[in-house]
Amino acid sequence: MQNYLKPIEKKTYLLAQEKPFVAMNGSGFDFNTSKNYNTGKPFIWSVRVPNGNYKVTVRLGNKKHSGSTVVRAESRRMMAEPVETKKGKYIEQSFIVNKRDAYINNAQTVSLNPREKGITRWDEKLSLEFNGEYPVCESITIEPVNDITTVYLFGNSTVVDQDQEPYASWGQIIPYFFDQDIVVANHAESGQSANTFNYDKRAAKALSTMKPGDYVFIEFGHNDQKQRGPGKGAYYSFMTSMKTLVDQVREKGAKPVLVTPTSRRAFDKNGHIINTHGEYIDAVRFLAKHDSIPLIELNPMTAKLYEAMGVENSKKAFVHYPAGTFPGQDKALADNTHFNPFGAYEVARCVVEGIRSQLPELATHITDTRTFNPATPDDPTTFYWPLSPFVNVEKPLGN
Repeated sequence: MQNYLKPIEKKTYLLAQEKPFVAMNGSGFDFNTSKNYNTGKPFIWSVRVPNGNYKVTVRLGNKKHSGSTVVRAESRRMMAEPVETKKGKYIEQSFIVNKRDAYINNAQTVSLNPREKGITRWDEKLSLEFNGEYPVCESITIEPVNDITTVYLFGNSTVVDQDQEPYASWGQIIPYFFDQDIVVANHAESGQSANTFNYDKRAAKALSTMKPGDYVFIEFGHNDQKQRGPGKGAYYSFMTSMKTLVDQVREKGAKPVLVTPTSRRAFDKNGHIINTHGEYIDAVRFLAKHDSIPLIELNPMTAKLYEAMGVENSKKAFVHYPAGTFPGQDKALADNTHFNPFGAYEVARCVVEGIRSQLPELATHITDTRTFNPATPDDPTTFYWPLSPFVNVEKPLGN
């Protein structure tokens, strides 16, 4: 049940004293990475905690080694870019992490699909990944945080915390851009549509912890457009489902934010992006205008981004890799919907610009002072993302 773990108080864990994590233990090195600690290889550390939000403070450094450390949380959520430490020197970094399991109450649980079972975003643990050229960490302090403004994310595979390399989404990058007054709770999942998000009780899970003043970003359309049959369509079942989500959010006193779906990498002969979403983009716009909902126009921003990169170079933002790029990858990958970490980072920067434009009160919590123009994308060769220990390029993936 969801309340089987007792609330915890602030606690510091010294990694030199930690052992491998095993079932029912409180904390330890996880996913068979205990042997990697202090060897320059990535390692994962987990602690059993109740559902909630936690301030995590990592003391990065080592008395015997210099270090370069990247920190991610749960399913590869970006929390800290490389932190450089000299031998015997330490730097502390703090961030807020949302942790949850699938239980809603004593009678309801989220309907997880098979690939979600046993992964870090739906278990009883808060997990941290330490990666980089030479990851070093002396201690980790975990502290419960209450009454913090939460940004909930509702969506599909372009938003979800992707748990396997080389996939990524803007939803798992966006936490990096917020200060410690904001926490991101990403409830998106691959294959979801606006109607199935309610049917699978994913909305119910988020609503069970939602409070007045929170934000809910809603991005659907990729999978909704595939639905066929009586009553289906952009201005029929899709609009009804989106309106239902909006009304549920408002009943909790939270603030809905609509997001037009990301463009697919589909070019015409003149190098312009083709609209593959039909009426679904305009349906989102109609609902935003009709119900006075802030709208982040991610669809045209991502189209502009891909066009600026060009037909060939835009592949560097997607899961496009020749065979043999990753261990066990026998076939080439050519996915024009799902992003790699660089693409997810660029799309997250588009979302940040949308926040600045449409949500000025939330924008005050954005820590990155740079502005971003999708027409002038970042250079992919300068983007650094060390591969997570989770690599499974043959994993089936829905939109």
